[in-house]
Amino acid sequence: MTYDQAAACVLYEDNHLLVVCKPVNMPVQADASGDEDLLTAMKRYIGRKYDKPGEVYLGLVHRLDRPVGGAMVFARTSKAAQRLTEQVKSRRMGRTYWAVVRGDPPESGTLVHSLLKEDKTNTTRAVAAGTPGAKEAILDYHVLARAQGLSLCEIHLRTGRSHQIRVQFSTEGWALWGDARYGGGRPGEQIALWGRYLELEHPTKREPMRFDCPPPRAYPFDLFSRDIR
Repeated sequence: MTYDQAAACVLYEDNHLLVVCKPVNMPVQADASGDEDLLTAMKRYIGRKYDKPGEVYLGLVHRLDRPVGGAMVFARTSKAAQRLTEQVKSRRMGRTYWAVVRGDPPESGTLVHSLLKEDKTNTTRAVAAGTPGAKEAILDYHVLARAQGLSLCEIHLRTGRSHQIRVQFSTEGWALWGDARYGGGRPGEQIALWGRYLELEHPTKREPMRFDCPPPRAYPFDLFSRDIR
């Protein structure tokens, strides 16, 4: 697989699934920016490849933030969409992230915070437990490697909150490299957060499937090139 900021890489496809590696800075769904979005691009890909006339069905079952790249699955049938959505809701769909954070967190740990989302600003912040509207956020992580004051972390979410990884690590003092919103990232820096692995049960075959989407070999991920396989 090669990394391309302008185009998604197809990792797997059959009559029920389309698994892709989402490029960074591409919205998953059409938004006010008017920029090309992944869902539309993948519908066009299916339509052209299989010469399908009219509107192509492609179900969106989960998301990645616009600046974040990595593995995503789309459903090619309504039955697949329903079953994949059930896996997301029941936490049976496994999503493993890699992030490069500033500083030296302990080798492994579990982060627990109460997060409150501000819809008007599309931001999330950690607040005291019991704050009205706040939701508990939990993640597990372990450090894969360290270099030049940065740490490469592998992260497993137990909950799915808006901007959860970015806010929780920033709250602990280990902001993600390049995160302009929560970590003091500078213009031109690309947030170092990536959807590395995706695990799911095939919606019709009921077989476990695992997909690997390596991060780009660009800074700061290239500092850990021996650990990116």
